[in-house]
Parts: sequence; structure tokens; C-alpha cells
Amino acid sequence: MEQPQREIRAAYADSTITVYQAYAPEIGLPAVQEGRFPTAWKRDRMTWIKPSFLWMMYRCGWGTKEGQETVLAVEISRDGFDWALRHACLSSYVRGVHPDRAAWQRQLQRAPARVQWDPERDLHLQPLPYRSLQLGLSSEAARRYTDEWTVAIRDVTPLAHEIHALVNGGELDSATRLLPQERPYPVEEQVLGHLRG
Repeated sequence: MEQPQREIRAAYADSTITVYQAYAPEIGLPAVQEGRFPTAWKRDRMTWIKPSFLWMMYRCGWGTKEGQETVLAVEISRDGFDWALRHACLSSYVRGVHPDRAAWQRQLQRAPARVQWDPERDLHLQPLPYRSLQLGLSSEAARRYTDEWTVAIRDVTPLAHEIHALVNGGELDSATRLLPQERPYPVEEQVLGHLRG
């Protein structure tokens, strides 16, 4: 069965969804120890969360890029994630989705969240023909993310390194078995309709 071009795929439970971020150890390690982001985490900056583990691995180089050495699995409430989607705007102008470029810019300035669709990645971090969601949170959304939505924070850096080593050793079946089980995330069409771009 062919994958939809734009679909949220994630590991999720009844009330939570897992998203990924990568930080320098001085942010990531205290976040894991305290179960919440430390005061050094800047609430006034946009932060991007990614439901796709392999897209996060592409972005952080399996936890080897400078400033992204600590890979976090952040479990957040589905209510919060859905709120962000409902209040999001596409990060770039798309003819046919927005009335015109000026209307999109006005919407972008007001929106506390933005959506970007990037090519999903395989185990070799090569692009796949369908896209994966990135969700940018700023202002109210970023504050809600840290203060209300976050349920748990786990360090998955060792998992990233283990899967990477298996891929490098050509053991793709073993690597695949270790991947988080991501499946299509149930979301109403009226929530995603304006975000498909």
C-alpha cells in the first residue's frame, strides 16, 4: 500500500504522543533528570518537535552533531499536540492553500505553531518519496509545551547509537526491530486540511 504523501506517523498511546528533539548535554541531561526542561531552555525561541525518529536521526546525525549530542524522546499530551496543529500555519506559502502571500504572512505572524513537511528518511537517512511532519512551537505553544504538555522525557541517545552501529554493520533487520513503532496518527481532516500544503 502506498504511503500518503503527507501523513503524521508517530509512536503514541491513548493520551500521549512521543516527539523527538536533540540538544547539547547541558540542556538534554538536566531535562532527563528533572523530567522537564531546565531554566536554561529558552521559552521565547521557536522549538521544533519531530514525531519521526528517523527524521530526527537525519537532523542530528544519530546524536553526533555539535549541540545535538543528547537525543530526547519527549512524551507529550495528545490534547496539547492537537491544540498545536489546530493553531498552526504552514511555514511557507502554498498557492491554493492560502488566498495570497500577504494572507499567509499575516497568518504566520499570528500563529503560535507552524508546520513543515520534509522528506521522511530510511535507515541510511536517505529521503523517501513521502513526507514527515515537523512542528515548530513559539510563544504560547512553546510555553504550553514545557509547562503543560510534557509528561516525560527520556534519553534515547544510546538507542540512536545502537541502531546506527547496526546500520553501519549492515544489520538492517536488527536495526529495524529496534526502531520505535510509528503508525499513522489519528487526526481529524479539518485539523490537517489547511496544513497539507
